[in-house]
Amino acid sequence: MPNEIIIISNYFPPESGAAPNRIHTLATLLTKNNYEVTVICPLPNYPFGKIFEAHKGKRYNKAIENNLTVYRLWLFASNSKNKFIRLFSMLSFAIHLFLFLLFKKTPKKVIIQCSPLFVGFFSILISKIKRKNIILNVSDLWPLAGLEMGLLNKGFYYSVLKKIELFNYRNADLLLGQSQEILNHFKDKVPNKSSFLYRNYPNFEVKQLQESPPHKTLKIVYAGLLGIAQGVLNICKKLDLPDHVELHIYGNGPEANQLIEYIKDKKNMIYHGSVERAVLHEKLRTYDVTLIPLINRIYGSVPSKIFEYARLGLPILYFSEGEGNDLVKKYKLGLTINSLDYNTLNNVINDLSNNKIVLPKKSSIIKTAAIEFNLEKQFTHFVSKIESL
Repeated sequence: MPNEIIIISNYFPPESGAAPNRIHTLATLLTKNNYEVTVICPLPNYPFGKIFEAHKGKRYNKAIENNLTVYRLWLFASNSKNKFIRLFSMLSFAIHLFLFLLFKKTPKKVIIQCSPLFVGFFSILISKIKRKNIILNVSDLWPLAGLEMGLLNKGFYYSVLKKIELFNYRNADLLLGQSQEILNHFKDKVPNKSSFLYRNYPNFEVKQLQESPPHKTLKIVYAGLLGIAQGVLNICKKLDLPDHVELHIYGNGPEANQLIEYIKDKKNMIYHGSVERAVLHEKLRTYDVTLIPLINRIYGSVPSKIFEYARLGLPILYFSEGEGNDLVKKYKLGLTINSLDYNTLNNVINDLSNNKIVLPKKSSIIKTAAIEFNLEKQFTHFVSKIESL
Protein backbone atom coordinates (compact mmCIF):
# COMPACT_ATOMS: atom_id res chain seq x y z
CA MET A 1 0.00 0.00 0.00
CA PRO A 2 1.31 3.49 -0.81
CA ASN A 3 1.95 5.98 1.96
CA GLU A 4 -0.46 8.89 2.05
CA ILE A 5 0.58 12.52 2.35
CA ILE A 6 -1.05 15.90 1.82
CA ILE A 7 0.64 19.06 0.49
CA ILE A 8 -0.80 22.50 1.22
CA SER A 9 0.50 25.34 -0.92
CA ASN A 10 -0.57 28.82 -1.94
CA TYR A 11 0.99 28.16 -5.38
CA PHE A 12 0.62 25.30 -7.84
CA PRO A 13 0.62 24.80 -11.64
CA PRO A 14 -0.79 25.92 -14.03
CA GLU A 15 0.65 28.93 -12.21
CA SER A 16 4.25 29.63 -13.22
CA GLY A 17 7.29 30.53 -11.19
CA ALA A 18 9.66 29.05 -8.63
CA ALA A 19 7.09 28.27 -5.92
CA PRO A 20 4.59 26.38 -8.17
CA ASN A 21 7.46 24.48 -9.84
CA ARG A 22 8.99 23.54 -6.48
CA ILE A 23 5.75 22.16 -5.06
CA HIS A 24 4.86 20.32 -8.26
CA THR A 25 8.32 18.72 -8.42
CA LEU A 26 8.05 17.62 -4.80
CA ALA A 27 4.57 16.16 -5.31
CA THR A 28 5.63 14.34 -8.49
CA LEU A 29 8.69 12.80 -6.83
CA LEU A 30 6.57 11.59 -3.92
CA THR A 31 4.16 9.82 -6.28
CA LYS A 32 7.10 8.13 -7.99
CA ASN A 33 8.24 6.89 -4.58
CA ASN A 34 5.00 5.07 -3.73
CA TYR A 35 3.22 7.96 -2.06
CA GLU A 36 -0.42 8.80 -2.62
CA VAL A 37 -0.36 12.59 -2.79
CA THR A 38 -3.17 15.08 -2.26
CA VAL A 39 -2.54 18.77 -3.01
CA ILE A 40 -4.69 21.61 -1.65
CA CYS A 41 -4.16 25.03 -3.25
CA PRO A 42 -6.14 28.10 -4.37
CA LEU A 43 -7.79 28.45 -7.74
CA PRO A 44 -4.91 29.46 -10.06
CA ASN A 45 -4.29 33.23 -10.00
CA TYR A 46 -0.54 33.87 -9.58
CA PRO A 47 1.20 36.15 -10.63
CA PHE A 48 -1.61 38.06 -12.34
CA GLY A 49 -3.84 38.43 -9.28
CA LYS A 50 -6.83 37.19 -11.31
CA ILE A 51 -8.43 33.75 -11.42
CA PHE A 52 -7.36 32.01 -14.62
CA GLU A 53 -10.01 32.00 -17.34
CA ALA A 54 -10.60 28.22 -17.18
CA HIS A 55 -11.45 28.47 -13.46
CA LYS A 56 -13.49 31.67 -13.35
CA GLY A 57 -16.79 31.42 -11.49
CA LYS A 58 -15.74 28.31 -9.54
CA ARG A 59 -15.82 28.08 -5.76
CA TYR A 60 -14.14 24.71 -5.59
CA ASN A 61 -12.59 22.21 -7.95
CA LYS A 62 -11.28 18.65 -7.58
CA ALA A 63 -9.24 16.92 -10.28
CA ILE A 64 -6.80 14.05 -10.79
CA GLU A 65 -3.69 15.46 -12.43
CA ASN A 66 -0.76 13.14 -13.24
CA ASN A 67 -1.62 10.80 -10.33
CA LEU A 68 -2.09 13.73 -7.96
CA THR A 69 -5.44 14.50 -6.32
CA VAL A 70 -5.72 18.29 -6.49
CA TYR A 71 -8.28 20.35 -4.58
CA ARG A 72 -8.48 24.00 -5.63
CA LEU A 73 -10.27 26.37 -3.26
CA TRP A 74 -11.73 29.82 -3.84
CA LEU A 75 -9.89 32.97 -2.76
CA PHE A 76 -10.21 36.69 -3.36
CA ALA A 77 -7.44 36.98 -5.95
CA SER A 78 -5.35 40.16 -6.01
CA ASN A 79 -1.79 41.34 -6.58
CA SER A 80 -2.58 44.83 -5.29
CA LYS A 81 0.21 46.90 -3.74
CA ASN A 82 -2.25 47.84 -0.97
CA LYS A 83 -1.22 45.76 2.06
CA PHE A 84 -4.80 45.51 3.37
CA ILE A 85 -6.08 44.10 0.09
CA ARG A 86 -3.13 41.67 -0.03
CA LEU A 87 -3.90 40.62 3.54
CA PHE A 88 -7.58 40.06 2.72
CA SER A 89 -6.57 37.96 -0.29
CA MET A 90 -4.31 35.73 1.83
CA LEU A 91 -6.89 35.40 4.60
CA SER A 92 -9.66 34.49 2.16
CA PHE A 93 -7.76 31.37 1.13
CA ALA A 94 -6.40 30.63 4.61
CA ILE A 95 -9.86 30.65 6.24
CA HIS A 96 -11.41 28.67 3.39
CA LEU A 97 -8.57 26.16 3.77
CA PHE A 98 -9.08 25.90 7.55
CA LEU A 99 -12.78 25.11 7.13
CA PHE A 100 -12.08 22.64 4.32
CA LEU A 101 -9.53 20.73 6.41
CA LEU A 102 -11.74 20.84 9.51
CA PHE A 103 -14.39 18.67 7.89
CA LYS A 104 -12.25 16.71 5.41
CA LYS A 105 -10.59 13.39 6.23
CA THR A 106 -6.95 13.78 5.29
CA PRO A 107 -3.69 11.77 5.62
CA LYS A 108 -1.64 11.69 8.82
CA LYS A 109 1.36 13.48 7.28
CA VAL A 110 1.11 16.99 5.89
CA ILE A 111 3.63 19.21 4.09
CA ILE A 112 2.81 22.91 4.44
CA GLN A 113 4.37 25.53 2.17
CA CYS A 114 5.08 28.80 3.97
CA SER A 115 4.93 31.68 2.93
CA PRO A 116 2.32 33.18 2.99
CA LEU A 117 2.54 33.29 6.76
CA PHE A 118 -1.22 33.22 7.38
CA VAL A 119 -1.70 30.19 5.13
CA GLY A 120 1.00 28.44 7.13
CA PHE A 121 -0.59 29.48 10.42
CA PHE A 122 -4.12 28.26 9.64
CA SER A 123 -2.76 25.05 8.08
CA ILE A 124 -0.64 24.28 11.14
CA LEU A 125 -3.46 25.21 13.54
CA ILE A 126 -5.96 22.77 12.04
CA SER A 127 -3.26 20.12 11.48
CA LYS A 128 -2.28 20.38 15.15
CA ILE A 129 -5.91 20.08 16.22
CA LYS A 130 -6.24 16.93 14.09
CA ARG A 131 -2.88 15.57 15.35
CA LYS A 132 -1.04 15.44 12.04
CA ASN A 133 2.69 15.01 11.52
CA ILE A 134 3.59 18.50 10.27
CA ILE A 135 6.42 19.22 7.82
CA LEU A 136 6.81 22.97 7.34
CA ASN A 137 8.55 24.05 4.13
CA VAL A 138 9.86 27.60 4.60
CA SER A 139 10.94 29.37 1.42
CA ASP A 140 11.01 32.97 2.73
CA LEU A 141 11.58 34.30 6.24
CA TRP A 142 8.41 36.34 6.73
CA PRO A 143 7.94 38.80 8.30
CA LEU A 144 11.68 39.59 8.12
CA ALA A 145 11.64 39.46 4.30
CA GLY A 146 8.76 41.96 4.22
CA LEU A 147 10.69 44.29 6.50
CA GLU A 148 13.81 44.08 4.31
CA MET A 149 11.80 44.74 1.14
CA GLY A 150 10.13 47.78 2.69
CA LEU A 151 6.67 46.19 2.62
CA LEU A 152 6.38 46.10 6.41
CA ASN A 153 7.37 48.40 9.25
CA LYS A 154 8.16 47.46 12.82
CA GLY A 155 5.13 47.93 15.02
CA PHE A 156 2.06 46.08 16.28
CA TYR A 157 1.28 44.27 13.01
CA TYR A 158 4.91 43.20 12.62
CA SER A 159 5.02 41.89 16.20
CA VAL A 160 1.87 39.83 15.55
CA LEU A 161 3.48 38.32 12.45
CA LYS A 162 6.61 37.47 14.49
CA LYS A 163 4.45 35.59 16.99
CA ILE A 164 2.72 33.71 14.17
CA GLU A 165 6.09 32.80 12.69
CA LEU A 166 7.30 31.39 16.01
CA PHE A 167 4.02 29.50 16.49
CA ASN A 168 4.52 27.87 13.09
CA TYR A 169 8.08 26.78 13.88
CA ARG A 170 7.27 25.46 17.34
CA ASN A 171 4.37 23.34 16.15
CA ALA A 172 6.07 21.71 13.18
CA ASP A 173 7.62 18.25 13.54
CA LEU A 174 10.17 18.91 10.79
CA LEU A 175 11.33 22.24 9.36
CA LEU A 176 12.50 22.44 5.74
CA GLY A 177 14.57 25.43 4.66
CA GLN A 178 15.44 26.51 1.12
CA SER A 179 18.77 27.99 2.22
CA GLN A 180 21.43 27.59 4.88
CA GLU A 181 20.50 31.05 6.15
CA ILE A 182 16.94 29.83 6.81
CA LEU A 183 18.31 26.84 8.73
CA ASN A 184 20.46 29.22 10.78
CA HIS A 185 17.31 31.25 11.52
CA PHE A 186 15.55 28.08 12.72
CA LYS A 187 18.47 27.29 15.01
CA ASP A 188 18.23 30.75 16.54
CA LYS A 189 14.44 30.64 17.04
CA VAL A 190 13.84 26.94 17.88
CA PRO A 191 17.25 25.40 18.55
CA ASN A 192 15.94 21.92 19.42
CA LYS A 193 13.70 21.54 16.36
CA SER A 194 14.66 19.07 13.61
CA SER A 195 15.47 20.79 10.29
CA PHE A 196 16.59 19.84 6.80
CA LEU A 197 18.13 21.80 3.90
CA TYR A 198 15.85 21.22 0.90
CA ARG A 199 16.98 23.44 -1.95
CA ASN A 200 14.85 24.14 -4.99
CA TYR A 201 16.78 21.94 -7.42
CA PRO A 202 15.11 21.53 -10.84
CA ASN A 203 13.80 18.31 -12.30
CA PHE A 204 13.99 18.29 -16.10
CA GLU A 205 16.03 16.62 -18.82
CA VAL A 206 18.77 18.64 -20.47
CA LYS A 207 19.56 18.13 -24.15
CA GLN A 208 23.18 17.74 -25.16
CA LEU A 209 24.80 21.13 -25.50
CA GLN A 210 26.88 22.18 -28.46
CA GLU A 211 29.39 24.88 -27.53
CA SER A 212 29.26 27.73 -30.03
CA PRO A 213 31.38 30.86 -30.48
CA PRO A 214 30.09 34.01 -28.73
CA HIS A 215 27.54 36.15 -30.55
CA LYS A 216 28.77 39.38 -32.11
CA THR A 217 26.01 40.93 -30.06
CA LEU A 218 26.13 40.06 -26.36
CA LYS A 219 22.68 38.69 -25.52
CA ILE A 220 21.66 39.01 -21.87
CA VAL A 221 18.39 37.48 -20.65
CA TYR A 222 16.19 38.00 -17.61
CA ALA A 223 13.36 35.53 -17.06
CA GLY A 224 11.06 35.57 -14.07
CA LEU A 225 8.77 37.66 -11.94
CA LEU A 226 8.68 41.39 -12.70
CA GLY A 227 8.18 42.57 -9.15
CA ILE A 228 9.54 44.86 -6.45
CA ALA A 229 12.21 42.48 -5.16
CA GLN A 230 13.69 41.87 -8.63
CA GLY A 231 13.72 45.53 -9.62
CA VAL A 232 14.03 44.88 -13.36
CA LEU A 233 12.29 48.14 -14.27
CA ASN A 234 14.79 50.18 -12.27
CA ILE A 235 17.69 48.19 -13.71
CA CYS A 236 16.50 49.04 -17.23
CA LYS A 237 16.46 52.71 -16.27
CA LYS A 238 20.01 52.53 -14.94
CA LEU A 239 21.57 50.48 -17.74
CA ASP A 240 23.59 52.17 -20.43
CA LEU A 241 23.88 49.37 -22.97
CA PRO A 242 26.33 49.60 -25.87
CA ASP A 243 24.88 49.07 -29.36
CA HIS A 244 26.25 45.52 -29.48
CA VAL A 245 24.45 44.40 -26.29
CA GLU A 246 20.82 43.30 -25.98
CA LEU A 247 18.70 42.68 -22.88
CA HIS A 248 15.84 40.21 -23.45
CA ILE A 249 13.09 40.01 -20.81
CA TYR A 250 10.60 37.19 -20.20
CA GLY A 251 7.94 37.07 -17.50
CA ASN A 252 5.10 38.98 -15.89
CA GLY A 253 4.20 40.63 -12.63
CA PRO A 254 3.25 43.90 -10.93
CA GLU A 255 5.83 46.01 -12.82
CA ALA A 256 5.21 44.49 -16.27
CA ASN A 257 3.07 47.31 -17.69
CA GLN A 258 5.48 50.02 -16.52
CA LEU A 259 8.39 48.05 -17.96
CA ILE A 260 6.72 47.62 -21.34
CA GLU A 261 5.99 51.33 -21.50
CA TYR A 262 9.54 52.30 -20.53
CA ILE A 263 11.39 50.07 -23.02
CA LYS A 264 9.04 50.46 -25.98
CA ASP A 265 11.49 52.85 -27.67
CA LYS A 266 14.66 51.05 -26.55
CA LYS A 267 15.97 49.09 -29.52
CA ASN A 268 18.26 46.86 -27.44
CA MET A 269 15.75 46.06 -24.65
CA ILE A 270 13.19 43.50 -25.81
CA TYR A 271 10.18 42.22 -23.85
CA HIS A 272 8.89 38.77 -24.88
CA GLY A 273 6.04 38.30 -22.38
CA SER A 274 5.43 34.98 -20.63
CA VAL A 275 6.08 31.62 -22.29
CA GLU A 276 5.69 28.03 -21.10
CA ARG A 277 8.58 26.67 -19.08
CA ALA A 278 9.69 24.07 -21.66
CA VAL A 279 9.69 26.71 -24.40
CA LEU A 280 11.55 29.14 -22.15
CA HIS A 281 14.28 26.57 -21.50
CA GLU A 282 14.90 26.17 -25.22
CA LYS A 283 15.10 29.92 -25.67
CA LEU A 284 17.38 30.44 -22.66
CA ARG A 285 20.01 28.12 -24.11
CA THR A 286 20.47 30.55 -27.01
CA TYR A 287 21.57 33.46 -24.78
CA ASP A 288 25.09 34.29 -23.56
CA VAL A 289 24.39 35.16 -19.94
CA THR A 290 21.43 35.55 -17.58
CA LEU A 291 20.85 38.41 -15.15
CA ILE A 292 19.61 37.36 -11.69
CA PRO A 293 18.89 40.46 -9.57
CA LEU A 294 17.63 40.97 -6.04
CA ILE A 295 17.52 44.69 -5.40
CA ASN A 296 17.21 44.33 -1.64
CA ARG A 297 19.38 41.81 0.17
CA ILE A 298 16.74 39.47 1.65
CA TYR A 299 18.12 37.24 4.37
CA GLY A 300 17.29 33.59 3.69
CA SER A 301 16.36 34.03 0.03
CA VAL A 302 18.28 32.14 -2.65
CA PRO A 303 16.77 32.52 -6.13
CA SER A 304 15.92 29.09 -7.55
CA LYS A 305 16.99 30.44 -10.94
CA ILE A 306 20.58 29.78 -9.86
CA PHE A 307 19.99 26.02 -9.85
CA GLU A 308 17.65 25.98 -12.85
CA TYR A 309 19.88 28.02 -15.14
CA ALA A 310 23.02 26.20 -14.02
CA ARG A 311 21.36 22.97 -15.15
CA LEU A 312 20.81 24.59 -18.54
CA GLY A 313 24.45 25.69 -18.62
CA LEU A 314 23.62 29.39 -18.69
CA PRO A 315 26.32 31.64 -17.15
CA ILE A 316 24.97 33.86 -14.39
CA LEU A 317 25.39 37.58 -13.76
CA TYR A 318 24.25 37.73 -10.13
CA PHE A 319 23.27 41.23 -9.01
CA SER A 320 22.94 40.99 -5.22
CA GLU A 321 24.63 39.85 -2.02
CA GLY A 322 24.02 36.96 0.34
CA GLU A 323 23.94 33.21 -0.03
CA GLY A 324 23.09 33.34 -3.74
CA ASN A 325 26.17 35.46 -4.36
CA ASP A 326 28.28 32.95 -2.42
CA LEU A 327 26.93 29.99 -4.41
CA VAL A 328 27.70 31.61 -7.77
CA LYS A 329 31.27 32.28 -6.62
CA LYS A 330 31.79 28.90 -4.95
CA TYR A 331 30.68 26.82 -7.93
CA LYS A 332 32.08 29.19 -10.60
CA LEU A 333 28.71 29.75 -12.26
CA GLY A 334 29.38 33.28 -13.49
CA LEU A 335 29.98 36.78 -12.12
CA THR A 336 28.67 38.61 -9.04
CA ILE A 337 27.99 42.31 -8.40
CA ASN A 338 26.60 43.91 -5.27
CA SER A 339 23.01 45.13 -5.59
CA LEU A 340 22.45 48.79 -6.50
CA ASP A 341 26.02 49.08 -7.82
CA TYR A 342 24.82 50.10 -11.27
CA ASN A 343 28.17 51.58 -12.31
CA THR A 344 29.91 48.22 -11.84
CA LEU A 345 27.02 46.44 -13.56
CA ASN A 346 27.39 48.69 -16.61
CA ASN A 347 31.18 48.27 -16.59
CA VAL A 348 30.98 44.47 -16.36
CA ILE A 349 28.46 44.29 -19.21
CA ASN A 350 30.69 46.53 -21.31
CA ASP A 351 33.76 44.36 -20.55
CA LEU A 352 31.82 41.20 -21.39
CA SER A 353 30.73 42.65 -24.72
CA ASN A 354 34.36 43.48 -25.57
CA ASN A 355 35.67 40.08 -24.40
CA LYS A 356 37.68 41.65 -21.57
CA ILE A 357 35.95 39.26 -19.17
CA VAL A 358 35.45 35.59 -20.03
CA LEU A 359 32.43 33.70 -18.75
CA PRO A 360 32.67 30.04 -17.66
CA LYS A 361 31.90 27.49 -20.38
CA LYS A 362 28.33 26.25 -20.55
CA SER A 363 29.44 22.60 -20.54
CA SER A 364 31.41 23.19 -17.34
CA ILE A 365 28.39 24.73 -15.62
CA ILE A 366 26.17 21.80 -16.63
CA LYS A 367 28.70 19.33 -15.24
CA THR A 368 28.91 21.22 -11.95
CA ALA A 369 25.11 21.41 -11.63
CA ALA A 370 24.70 17.66 -12.23
CA ILE A 371 27.06 16.89 -9.34
CA GLU A 372 26.36 19.64 -6.83
CA PHE A 373 22.64 20.32 -7.37
CA ASN A 374 21.42 16.72 -7.48
CA LEU A 375 17.68 16.53 -6.81
CA GLU A 376 17.45 12.74 -6.56
CA LYS A 377 20.18 12.54 -3.92
CA GLN A 378 18.55 15.34 -1.91
CA PHE A 379 15.10 13.75 -2.21
CA THR A 380 16.36 10.37 -0.97
CA HIS A 381 17.62 12.01 2.23
CA PHE A 382 14.34 13.92 2.57
CA VAL A 383 12.20 10.76 2.30
CA SER A 384 14.22 9.09 5.04
CA LYS A 385 13.48 12.14 7.22
CA ILE A 386 9.70 12.13 6.72
CA GLU A 387 9.44 8.35 7.10
CA SER A 388 11.02 8.65 10.53
CA LEU A 389 8.21 10.93 11.78
